[in-house]
Amino acid sequence: MNDRYDTGDAGYGAAPYELVGYDEHGQPVYRQIPAQQAPPQQQPYDPYAQQGYGYDPYATGAGQQQTPAYDPYDTGQQLAAAPGYDPYGSGTPYDPYDTGTHRTAAPYDPYGQTAPGGRQQPRGAEQTAYIPQQAGPADRGRHPGEHEADHAGPGEPGGPEDGDRDYRTEQFAFVEDPDGDSEDVIDWLKFTENRTERREEARRRARARVVALIVVLALVAVGGVGWLWYAGKLPGLSSSGSGTGAGSTPVSAQKRDVIVVHLHNTGKGGTSTALLVDNTTTKQGTTVLLPNSLAVSGDDGTATTLAKSVDDDGASGTRDQLDTVLGTDIQGSWRLDTPYLQNLVDLVGNIDLDTNADVPDPAAKKKGTAPLVHQGKAQTLSGKMAVAYATYRAPGEAQNAQLERFGQVMQGVLRKLSSDPTAATTTVQTLAQILDPPLTDKDLGTFLARLADLAKGGDYRTALLPVQPDGTLTARTSDSVVKDILGGTAKSPDAGSAVRVSVQNATGVKDDTEKARVVLLNGGFTFLEGGTASAPRTASKVLYADAADKANASEVAKTLGLPASAVAKGGVSSGADVSVVLGGDYKPSSS
Repeated sequence: MNDRYDTGDAGYGAAPYELVGYDEHGQPVYRQIPAQQAPPQQQPYDPYAQQGYGYDPYATGAGQQQTPAYDPYDTGQQLAAAPGYDPYGSGTPYDPYDTGTHRTAAPYDPYGQTAPGGRQQPRGAEQTAYIPQQAGPADRGRHPGEHEADHAGPGEPGGPEDGDRDYRTEQFAFVEDPDGDSEDVIDWLKFTENRTERREEARRRARARVVALIVVLALVAVGGVGWLWYAGKLPGLSSSGSGTGAGSTPVSAQKRDVIVVHLHNTGKGGTSTALLVDNTTTKQGTTVLLPNSLAVSGDDGTATTLAKSVDDDGASGTRDQLDTVLGTDIQGSWRLDTPYLQNLVDLVGNIDLDTNADVPDPAAKKKGTAPLVHQGKAQTLSGKMAVAYATYRAPGEAQNAQLERFGQVMQGVLRKLSSDPTAATTTVQTLAQILDPPLTDKDLGTFLARLADLAKGGDYRTALLPVQPDGTLTARTSDSVVKDILGGTAKSPDAGSAVRVSVQNATGVKDDTEKARVVLLNGGFTFLEGGTASAPRTASKVLYADAADKANASEVAKTLGLPASAVAKGGVSSGADVSVVLGGDYKPSSS
């Protein structure tokens, strides 16, 4: 700022400065020239030569003629040269280029100390070196043209108490203003950048979570709709007559694997029979309990009961008879004696059941002994306890009550059996049973493993096949069990086999059933017991379901002595080709 050193406008008594050299940092060094006593005349601005002094930085020695002072404005005035300058007060004139020559000059003490001559220099006449102060905050706001004297502080030229100079540290220090690359600014930029990056990363993570949630919900929705479609539970997609959980597959077209199991009580005698059904289409398992009173046809075509058939015809003969009556396709028979059932329960590690009765210990010889099995929920049964519960029938109870307990034990065993076919086969082999062909250990183990998986998943149930007191099946029975669970259609007779005829007595005379059986057997037909109607009928009926059996129905009517008008198309009993309802017009003597 040139106005700081401008003496032309400083006013009367202002002290001028002149450049005397440069210090070791390359900064200019000025000295103060005593102010004139009289007001100076207006002269052109001369920053380097005032009061007749001049500066010769190239002076070669003392005694040399002084070079005239520099007149920057070419005023034509001859200015006197300045005497030599000694910044350290050593008494030797200052030679900035160390030429070896010396100039004579007055002793100089920049700090007002005693000169080498021993005299204190007068303050008014002393020559003081001055290093201009760097512009501070106050100077930065100064407008060009303002004089330093207006803003000078104590101790500064032109300021108050000019005689008592107070040199401050900042006059000799080089203060650098912080710039954009300072460490604090860099740290702040890094902090701002990191915080922005963290916010962006948090936003990205939030968006990723939202997208993942949407994808999961979409997959769950699609899976749920797919399951409902597969199960046939979507409104408008289920076809009539498709059956529960069968989807769009008709009941008659569903695939089932069936095994009949006969429990033989080796202690007290008697048998209990059940069908184990695996519906591979609907993924549903079922135990169908068959009462011993179920009427079946013997090998000679005569009517008999299921219990008698098991004792007389064995497993193989009974399986065929059940296929005939129920229209099933049983793949194998499993004879399970009570000792093997006990071993099976022990192998799977006991079973848990909700028992419905206190079961006494069969081995107890004294009355009042504590029961072997207690009634209650979640009762843990060992092998021995399971056998006692499965075969228990209280006095006065129907056989169905004992049969239901047997079904509970079978389902409890399946829940504990391994779902792995290999492990289940190992369990069957450990029993060391001799199975009736064509059933093998591997076939039985694989079949039981599939049922065990359904039982663990809750897709297993137990159903009792209801029969009438005479052991025959009703239409309701055919629809609820035979049709829905076992397939719904009777097994077609083999080529050349006898036509199966189901006979229901509605005459009100009990002996008419036996008379009709004899007549049909003599005519070459297979007789199926159809039971007794709840109310007598006046007219007899001969029904067929398939058009191919119309001729057979007409032949049956002739054999029984019934009119041709009695033959009609309609529903037939399960397992039969032709169904006959004997009414009041039936005359056994005529047949």
